[in-house]
Amino acid sequence: MTPGAPEAPAVPGKVERWYLGARPKTLPAAVVPVVVGMALAMTIGHRRSAFYGWVGYAPLSGKPVLHLPPTTTLWIHWPNWLQRELLQINWVNLALTALLALALQVGVNYANDYSDGIKGTDEVRVGPLRLVGSGLVPARTVKLAAFGAFGVAGLCGLYLASQTSWWLVLVGAIAILSAWGYTGGPKPYGYLGLGELFVFLFFGLVATVGTVYIQLGWIPWQAWIAAVPVGLLACALLEGNNLRDVTGDTAAGKKTLAVRLGRARASWLYLGAIIGVVLGIIATAVAFGTSEVQPGFAAYAHHSGLEIPRRNLHLLEFLQSFFNVHYGWRACWVLLGLLGLIGLLKIIKLVRSPAEGRALLPVLGATGKAQLRTGLLFALGLILMHCPLFFDGWTLTYPRL
Repeated sequence: MTPGAPEAPAVPGKVERWYLGARPKTLPAAVVPVVVGMALAMTIGHRRSAFYGWVGYAPLSGKPVLHLPPTTTLWIHWPNWLQRELLQINWVNLALTALLALALQVGVNYANDYSDGIKGTDEVRVGPLRLVGSGLVPARTVKLAAFGAFGVAGLCGLYLASQTSWWLVLVGAIAILSAWGYTGGPKPYGYLGLGELFVFLFFGLVATVGTVYIQLGWIPWQAWIAAVPVGLLACALLEGNNLRDVTGDTAAGKKTLAVRLGRARASWLYLGAIIGVVLGIIATAVAFGTSEVQPGFAAYAHHSGLEIPRRNLHLLEFLQSFFNVHYGWRACWVLLGLLGLIGLLKIIKLVRSPAEGRALLPVLGATGKAQLRTGLLFALGLILMHCPLFFDGWTLTYPRL
């Protein structure tokens, strides 16, 4: 080697090259919607079932009755609460949902590697390692790996559909076809500037809302609002990748949205996605803070034919009105998700600068980490919103008689 010449990059091993080809920095896009969906299921499932915990059974007649027995206790035990919340989750379905999302993400990455590689888009590569473009792995092998990942996602989807609704088969089929069509097929929509739309729909709305549906069997309207910042985080991750590749994609004829807008204007797209995440998290807090899914005690008793002593009914109605008024403040815990974005301040400054190509390499990694931080904190806030340790008042629970 000539003295002073730069060292050639080390060739990764057989296992490492497949790991790098899966693009681990993009995997938070698969994990975050599942985690947020789980938190939504815990929160909304708690809100729907909390009221029914007030119903006891009379020891003699066996009839259900709402009352305030002498054995009423204050329930403030964290381990008991946490155990109850964790038991609400179907962990097998959750694990399969996470595996499905990860398999779909890896499949997209391998499919993108294969399609761009055979089209020559990756001949001049600035970003992470590409298997086909680097010549380390034959194109056909990468294609089979992509199909294998899609197959794993399909098998997980079939099982989940059998446990919930067969309509999920149609949704999964569309997701897999869209994943392949991102850069594959005769008219890849990723080359038409529609990649952000795919990411927002499938790694935002579908993944988050789908996780909630698999756990609860229905879709609450708050889940759609919470899915918006999740989808915009995934869009910011994609835009961080596309901003770095503007020069190379332009030369290769890959007209991503960043290429169509140009380097300067595309930076506003990244910033807009981050601002959208902030607004989406705030909107989620407002949605939970101003809504109440529990029925009034009088209405529920009337429709259920419960025998309720009048003195207890008045007391319970008063307690619920107090609970509803103060519930809004606890929704502020959802704003914890905003803390995960603080680390992006320097990255936003870099994105808005005239830097191009290799100078933008830190954007993808930093955005992926911020996506994971924000998603985890967002989910934590959703769970803490109804944690008994952080209630404005005590939570009363009534044992069955």
